[in-house]
Amino acid sequence: MGLWELFTGKKYPAKGAVHQSVDTLRNALLSINQESAPFFIRDGAAEGVDLVAEWKIVDARWYEFFAKAGIKRLFKVLMRFDEQKGEVRSVDQEWSVEWRAGIPTIALVASAFRGQTAEKSFEKSYGFREDGSFGLIYDYAFDTAAIKTPLQKTTLEAGWIWRSVAFAKL
Repeated sequence: MGLWELFTGKKYPAKGAVHQSVDTLRNALLSINQESAPFFIRDGAAEGVDLVAEWKIVDARWYEFFAKAGIKRLFKVLMRFDEQKGEVRSVDQEWSVEWRAGIPTIALVASAFRGQTAEKSFEKSYGFREDGSFGLIYDYAFDTAAIKTPLQKTTLEAGWIWRSVAFAKL
């Protein structure tokens, strides 16, 4: 692996990994979806890509988590399968989020961002609870790797290359 590949995040499957079909890869990536996960993977036809992984920020069950985390950006990973090269090409996309009365309002960031990003947020809050006792109010950890790591792992296990794109065509 060269320095540029390390910088851009190109990852290769383990030696001897069997290259699976595009349908098998797609199904494996979609099978990552879990009710308990703060993100989901869906068809990306609307964005002109194969799959999209994004935070469940507009899911009512996750409002409180994302609002408490003070998340100001919606994070997406857009993926396109290049069957000839045996790679999944990915690009990150960010949208701004405004919170009004605990409900997210999503708007496209005025300045465009394309490439690779990482965000980590950790916070604990202590205070008086509704019952009058003092203690932990909330505790969260927010990390974009929560989306990227399972996508990359599944891709590599299927014998495909994971290629993070910043400047090249997706």
